[in-house]
Order: sequence, then C-alpha cells, then structure tokens
Amino acid sequence: MDHFLQLAADPTVWAALATLIVMEVVLGIDNLIFISILTNKLPPEQRQKARRIGIGLALFLRLALLGTVAFIVHLTEPVFEILGKGISWRDMILIGGGLFLLWKATKEIHESVDPAPHEAKGSGAGLGFAAAIGQILLLDLVFSIDSIITAVGMTEHVPVMMIAVVVAVTVMLVAADPLSRFIAANPTVVMLALGFLIMIGMTLIAEGFGAHVPKGYIYTAMAFSAAVEGLNMLARRRRQAKAGAKPDTRPGNGPAKPVPVQRRAKA
Repeated sequence: MDHFLQLAADPTVWAALATLIVMEVVLGIDNLIFISILTNKLPPEQRQKARRIGIGLALFLRLALLGTVAFIVHLTEPVFEILGKGISWRDMILIGGGLFLLWKATKEIHESVDPAPHEAKGSGAGLGFAAAIGQILLLDLVFSIDSIITAVGMTEHVPVMMIAVVVAVTVMLVAADPLSRFIAANPTVVMLALGFLIMIGMTLIAEGFGAHVPKGYIYTAMAFSAAVEGLNMLARRRRQAKAGAKPDTRPGNGPAKPVPVQRRAKA
C-alpha cells in the first residue's frame, strides 16, 4: 500500500500515466478499425457480441502480458541473423502480423470491389463467428506485444501500465459500436480503413526488419486522409440535398403553371 501511495504522490508518475493512456488509445485505433471491419461481415445479431469478445481479449492479453513483462522484454533479443541484421521474437511477431494485415486487407478490398455471388447480398456467409474471433485474437496478440514493449520503454511501474491499458480498452469498448455503424453506413470509409490497414501492415513489417517508422507520420497521414474523406462526405450530402430539394410553395412562389399548347385549326 505504501508503494501505491508513493506512486500517487509522484507528479512524474501522473505525467507518465497520461502519456501512456494517450499512446494506448492511439495504438488501439489500429486494432479497433480491424475489429470493426471484420465484425461487420458477420450477421447483425452477432456483431456486437464479437466486438465485445474481441476487445475483451485485447484487455486480457495486455494485462496477462504485463504480468510477464520481464519475459516480454527478452523478446527483443536477437535469435538469428539475416544479412547481418539480428531478428528477435518481437521482430518475427511484427513481420507475421504485418503480413497477415496485408493479406487480410487486400482480400477485403478484392471482395468489396468484386464480391462473390453468395457475398453480394451482404449476408456475411463468407465468415464464421469462430473464424472472426480467431483473426481478432491473432491481431490482438500482435498489437498487444507492440504496445507493451513501447510502454515498458516509457515507465517501469507495472501498475501505471495496467491503469493505462484498462482506460484505453474502456475507450475502445465505448467507441466500438459507433465506429462500426459509421463504417458500415459509408462504403468509401471502409476502403479508406482498409488502406490504413495496408499502411499499418507495411509499417509492422518495416519495424520487424529494423526500419523504425515514427508513429507520428503514420497517424498524421491517417488523419489527413480522414479529413479529406470527411469533406467528400459533406459534399455528397449537399449534392443529395440539392437533388432532392422540394419546390418553394410559399404564397406567390408556387410552381410554374404549364403553358397550354395551341392547336392549329384544320383547313
């Protein structure tokens, strides 16, 4: 108890906690986009359940990994070398997760552009509930390990990491349903989100091979693309509003009467 009181009285701990919460929320965006796109392929009655299970698994995995933080740190030690570059277990996990994201996002884009006959109606028959949970669990593991290793580099206090993880996952849980509905209602947003997943997959592969890509560049590009898409959505709504505008029926401004056609008299 004295240890927790000392942590609570330390301003640097509060600063680290705030920074970790922001970082965990930002890193959770990638996971949340993937969960939203994947669960929207399920039947409507299973989507919310799948999202909650997926996010719950993310919380469980991150808390479990924090309990083995000493082991997680050793995942960064090289296991073998390729062309003079040491490859660790973390690198292999990041490369595998990046390849999976590239495969999954490319497959989803292909199905969106050229759907199979049984998927054209949006029945979700192409993906089972267990398969969706399995894919979510796989990406949860990749993002959780990356998140925990990043958190270890920012603070050495495990309780601070746990609080940040719980807060970030709670934010994900609250935002999951609105984000999924928004993505489902806007097909162009789905394509944009799949493009984000491809970019994230390439980033994971690059980091796995030792090429550090600053996260600020990635999220700035995502924010810019989202802003452009937002402007496009506003423009589409205005065009639709103009196309479906009702005529002005105020007094003195009624619709123009048709001009009678005069017929020529027969000779």
